[in-house]
Amino acid sequence: MQNALTFDVEEYFQVEAFSSVVRMEQWDSYPSRVVDSTRRLLDLLARRTVRATFFVLGWVAARHASLVRDIRAGGHELACHGYAHRPIYTLTPDAFRDDVRRGKQAVEDAGGVRVLGYRAPTFSVVKNSLWALEILAEEGFVYDSSIFPIVHDRYGIPDAPRFPYRVALPHGGDLVEFPITTLQIAGQRLPFCGGGYFRLAPYRLVRAGLRHVNRHDGKPAIVYLHPWEMDPDQPRAPVGYLRRLRHSVNIHRTATKLDWLLAEFPFAPVDEVLCEQHLLENAQ
Repeated sequence: MQNALTFDVEEYFQVEAFSSVVRMEQWDSYPSRVVDSTRRLLDLLARRTVRATFFVLGWVAARHASLVRDIRAGGHELACHGYAHRPIYTLTPDAFRDDVRRGKQAVEDAGGVRVLGYRAPTFSVVKNSLWALEILAEEGFVYDSSIFPIVHDRYGIPDAPRFPYRVALPHGGDLVEFPITTLQIAGQRLPFCGGGYFRLAPYRLVRAGLRHVNRHDGKPAIVYLHPWEMDPDQPRAPVGYLRRLRHSVNIHRTATKLDWLLAEFPFAPVDEVLCEQHLLENAQ
């Protein structure tokens, strides 16, 4: 069974944890590090002959088209992370449509391929922003990977399904959802295989969690990381202790842990995994 490997391609200063001190109009004044960190990641994947899905922020695609082409040339799937990295629940439906349309166009123009998938900044498809799924379908997306079925202070739909499923939309049509993987233990859903959870958890627990999902649940998992998590030398933003901790905990170990994971588990892009699960007709 193949698991889905995914990366959200954004600059280190664009994360929601820094939004109170780094405004969008300041982004161009910060030193860009996304090209170097993403190419280090591409080199690792090439050494392991692993292909993945890259959810590229439209702002990044518009400025670094050659990087998007490099991702595609490596055999990876291109997908959309929106344009301006704004949580959906802070936007009106019209503003969201504009953002996602602009982001999708930027990635498609840079990569020269149709984009099928979307992931919201900060996993911001929550109960009060489920309307976004219908807009995604109307804008030509086939699948979404934005729902985190846990309790969290910034995101999450705790009672959402844990594994890929088809969402029937209110006005007809549907969209495939690939939620972020959790472990079900004693009635609780625990995150473990992405972002700060991946960096914080000992590797043996991540490995055991993936094995449990594959063998006990009989389902594919989805792993997510960011290129900036491969960049321990990035500048530090002037934010509070908890936000700094979430952003940087064990960041110096990410590349090693990811390399171990790639050596032990089979991975593929999201579209291929969903095809194997008979939720998509054809991989891109």
